[in-house]
Amino acid sequence: MRTIGKKIALVTLICLCTTPLFAQSASFRLAKNIDVFFSILQELDLYYVDTVNHDLMITNAINDMLESLDPYTVFIPESEVSDFDFTTTGQYGGIGALIRKRDNSRIEIVEPYEGFPADKAGIKAGDVVLAVDGVNVNSKNVSDVSASLKGEKATDLTLKMLKLRTKDTVDVTLKRAQIQLPSVPYSAVLEGGVGYIYFSTFTKDCFDEVKNVVNQLKIDGATSLIFDLRSNTGGLLDEAVKIVNLFVPKGQEVVNVRGRVGRPIKYKTESQPLDVNIPLVVLINSLSASSSEIVAGALQDLDRAVVVGQRSYGKGLVQSVRPLPFNEKLKITTAKYYTPSGRCVQAIDYTHRNPDGSVGKIPDSLVHKFTTRAGRTVFDGGGVTPDEALPSAASPQILQRLYEKNLLFDFASRFYVENDTIEIPSKFKLKDDDYQKFIEFVKEAGFTYETSSSHALNVMIASLKREKYYEDLENDLQALSEKITPNVEKDLLRFKGDIVNLLEAEIVFRYYYQRGRMEISTAYDAEVLRAKEILLNRELYKSFLKPPVTASK
Repeated sequence: MRTIGKKIALVTLICLCTTPLFAQSASFRLAKNIDVFFSILQELDLYYVDTVNHDLMITNAINDMLESLDPYTVFIPESEVSDFDFTTTGQYGGIGALIRKRDNSRIEIVEPYEGFPADKAGIKAGDVVLAVDGVNVNSKNVSDVSASLKGEKATDLTLKMLKLRTKDTVDVTLKRAQIQLPSVPYSAVLEGGVGYIYFSTFTKDCFDEVKNVVNQLKIDGATSLIFDLRSNTGGLLDEAVKIVNLFVPKGQEVVNVRGRVGRPIKYKTESQPLDVNIPLVVLINSLSASSSEIVAGALQDLDRAVVVGQRSYGKGLVQSVRPLPFNEKLKITTAKYYTPSGRCVQAIDYTHRNPDGSVGKIPDSLVHKFTTRAGRTVFDGGGVTPDEALPSAASPQILQRLYEKNLLFDFASRFYVENDTIEIPSKFKLKDDDYQKFIEFVKEAGFTYETSSSHALNVMIASLKREKYYEDLENDLQALSEKITPNVEKDLLRFKGDIVNLLEAEIVFRYYYQRGRMEISTAYDAEVLRAKEILLNRELYKSFLKPPVTASK
């Protein structure tokens, strides 16, 4: 009995010693939690009072799990794979048009892409899609209609359209094509030989497009360049490295990628550059992210360009796409990237961001200094900080509300119906009598709006009434309310310049597509004008890139 007792005690001791070690292993905890998860699903399936939607529950669980990591690690179900592929390739099969739902009923064409099937078939912005291949679309949501318009290249479809200009209902038969939107929607040589490139996305082979554009601008007389990365949310890292290579020598480190698995990877320029001397300004804003930040950050760290605008988004994470069963995918954050100076532009805090998602205020204690190759000071902590910071262009509130109510779009549609042609974008100007027509158009629509000031006053009045102070201040508050309550007609005249700029761009777009809109917009864009000013003053340009002056002893 004593021997048996010793054996039992020994087994018990072994279990007591090994179980905690085993229980603490990551693989055991993972297996345990998966087992618990499936057990819960099984119990819900058997005993829950209502029928359980397994697909929805599991998808929600996956999304919540990934959301706890970072905003960029995401599950891509099979139904969304084609849309995801478009973000990296810029390609899809379809008709080449942007649509939206209006008034919860009609599907409206917002933009036909120049040169693609919709445009070639005579479809215009403001036309309404009534049916796709005989199926009425009024009751469908915009994503379902968009899916029905997409399909294999060279397949036919028929659209029943309500035409904006004639008000006729017509059948339009067209053939789907491979739609690949340009990475450079617009480029031009501005006054003073300043080349301008608006670069929208880092898709596959965009480097070749950018290289060709730079070469053509130089042929056309460009002696300096504005590289506009505003609102470019990024894309392929390899393409970003090659674009930096256009302006810096071969063998230069552009970005260093460090992950948990494997050694750090240094991405260096591999080819002879196109031009290492042409003066360069890079424009960024709070929506310039990922690969845009690699380009802006590298060119800044290498003292190759002056960066102008607002602090960029703050996405210094690298994602890889992993295949999953059943043609689904996982986009997973696998590394952080570091610019040549050694800084990571990743926002330290995912949660405290600005309304547009960009990095918010960072405490000074969390920001570290780095130096460019010439010894200039740059910082980490979130985004690329411009060499010259410009305030974000704040649109008057009336302009935002006119846009939200589609009144700019709708007036441009009416103008297009009434005018067969207009002058070229650089010469087109909205006449005063046309602007007066716009004022009448807005009034007829019953447009009203509330400024931030009047909203704040109404909130305060409600609070004063609750706290019984209102009666003592009633006369003063009413007088103040009268002064700050918007007068639509007066405000349409007060902000005429801003409104006319957008109206002209919207109208020109109807005749000259996106390139026309960009041409007219750059003429009054304050950040483009400042970039041009810097480039045309070579001493000013050089002053941004000079190392700090050190006092002699």
